[in-house]
Amino acid sequence: MTAAAPAPTRATRVLVLNSGSSSLKYQLLDMTDDSRLAAGLVERIGERQSRLTHSPLASDGDRRERVAPFPDHEAALKAVAAELDADGLGLDSPALAAIGHRVVHGGQRFTRPTLIDDTVLAEIERLVPLAPLHNPANLAGITTARALNPGLPQVAVFDTAFHTTMPEHAARYAIDAATADAHRVRRYGFHGTSHAYVSRKTAELLGEDPAGVNVIVLHLGNGASASAVAAGRCVETSMGVTPLEGLVMGTRSGDIDPAVVFHLVRVAGMSVDEVDELLNKRSGLRGLCGDNDMREISRRSEEGDEAARLAFDVYVHRLKKYIGSYYAVLGRVDAVAFTAGVGENSAPVRAAAIAGLETLGLSVDPVRNEASGRADSPAGGAARLISPADARVAVAVVPTDEELEIAQQTYAVISRTSA
Repeated sequence: MTAAAPAPTRATRVLVLNSGSSSLKYQLLDMTDDSRLAAGLVERIGERQSRLTHSPLASDGDRRERVAPFPDHEAALKAVAAELDADGLGLDSPALAAIGHRVVHGGQRFTRPTLIDDTVLAEIERLVPLAPLHNPANLAGITTARALNPGLPQVAVFDTAFHTTMPEHAARYAIDAATADAHRVRRYGFHGTSHAYVSRKTAELLGEDPAGVNVIVLHLGNGASASAVAAGRCVETSMGVTPLEGLVMGTRSGDIDPAVVFHLVRVAGMSVDEVDELLNKRSGLRGLCGDNDMREISRRSEEGDEAARLAFDVYVHRLKKYIGSYYAVLGRVDAVAFTAGVGENSAPVRAAAIAGLETLGLSVDPVRNEASGRADSPAGGAARLISPADARVAVAVVPTDEELEIAQQTYAVISRTSA
């Protein structure tokens, strides 16, 4: 058994749960110093063989793996609780202040992190039609955690909440208003915890108060989204009713003429479900070149692979369009921040996305850009500027930390309710 981490004098720990359809990611953090005490992942929940990987970060314990059938999220979370208990970090610990749950869709109702009760749980369930792949899994994590420790506060932190500050003219689609209202069709946006964290950290990097800074945030992972943040508030974002709209992504098309759907149904004889699967799972980078790993696409492109080069160019072209349009929305831009897997690690994408925007005050220093992408970079995972020292608009790489953002928001809710 790994030596137990010393218990604090008051409850300062937050367990962050991110429940997917067949996975459960978790981190345990101490909010006195934002340190990680443990982290892990349960994969392939509901399959014949599931895998739990647990890392006790607060001690010298080695990473532990367990392969066993976890038929549902209840079994998976019970296994996680056992691993935490083995490290003296169990769910019944008096040091645990709350559990923070990532919930993908909060609709228009949930504009901030919310203490979970039966009413909140019912409303999250009512939003399932807007996020049928995600909210049911989020609900499973919540109900299981509540059953394991009924007296422990649980907080929902919504991907959509940060974007609820968008003005109505940005959130509305130009369709029949009555139909839109009846079926809750509007732009919600996603990756909100990342956009909130990165926009705030970018202001800190510049030595400024977030309330005085305008930032374009580019969250570029397998899923990708952009946001325009004015004085700490989102005023525009690229994703819409679902995470399909916007930038080119790993397997998602991003922006597309909606009549393409009608065309494929009428002319190609595809069903609505087949078109849905096409646009979400067989499009984007994978649809263009058969690969959704930007590292591999960059390598193939450098070797002269035309399909990979086209995929790279389409990806960057869409990025550039959004940077330009969000510059117009904001009027004044203080920084453009790249984050997430591609944004943090792909120097070629960053350079290409900013190239040609010099008249907007944007440029990238090649040495800074390349150095920041290396594994042996002295900067490591720290936020850093990659623009020239005299640039009018800063270009930054800011590693995202959605788990820390969820933990901080959760702890703030608990602190307010217990005050």
